[in-house]
Amino acid sequence: MKAHGHWLALPLFAWMLTFLAVPLGLVAVYSFLHRGPYGNVVWELTGANYARLLDPLYLTIYALSLRMALAVTAASLAIGLPLALAVARAPAKWRTPAMLLLMVPFLSNFVVRAYAIKILLGSDGPLAALLGAFGADGVSLTDSPLAVWFGMLTNYLPFMVLPIVVALERFDFTLIEAAYDLGATDGQAMRRVLLPLVRAGILSGCLLTFVPALGEFMIPDLLGGARTMLLGNLITEQFLKARDWPFGAALVMLLVALMGAGFWWQQRWEADG
Repeated sequence: MKAHGHWLALPLFAWMLTFLAVPLGLVAVYSFLHRGPYGNVVWELTGANYARLLDPLYLTIYALSLRMALAVTAASLAIGLPLALAVARAPAKWRTPAMLLLMVPFLSNFVVRAYAIKILLGSDGPLAALLGAFGADGVSLTDSPLAVWFGMLTNYLPFMVLPIVVALERFDFTLIEAAYDLGATDGQAMRRVLLPLVRAGILSGCLLTFVPALGEFMIPDLLGGARTMLLGNLITEQFLKARDWPFGAALVMLLVALMGAGFWWQQRWEADG
């Protein structure tokens, strides 16, 4: 039976090797090469690309990317946890429609959703019209870090909510009632009973939100304009415009390292818990 289990896992290993390990290995090799005078790749090993990562200009972009990803994750958690509680505590007949409403954004294209937010926040959008009714004419929130943050929040909020809902469905809410009987306040019941027992779902939601937000490039490009350059945009610029594939590959490896650090942090926190 164990041998059959190994054979059943073979397609998964082949898939991961073909579409994950091999491409990532090629990117790692490219990161040690350098760009030729005409944008070609020169096959001579060098570590200059990794030294270039420490340029103060790029350090500013890394810091902005981390702050944006953390801000999106924190806001998603602040909104997603009460929303997940409402879904988990809803009557059975309303729970499935509520879950379907959470999945509705995935029925439309990612780019379409980003353009919808651009229209909503633009100077001719409904938000500007509402503000104009109060005397604030010509207000546009696009092409700003705030628009990028809002766009990421609306797109990645379901990634936070769904894992928490799954964790809450396995939670015994009579424990909260027992805590109240023992004199606990709402805050104490939340901190000492609920959060420790659903922390796995919260950590999964944070990771599923933080990782794509850290490497996002489409939303900053559409909603941030030229004013917001994040790590994902920098990588895209290197591959498509600057034609500096080796440095772009080094940036990709940096992004992979940051995401790996996020997974390591999650595993450590779960182990400590």
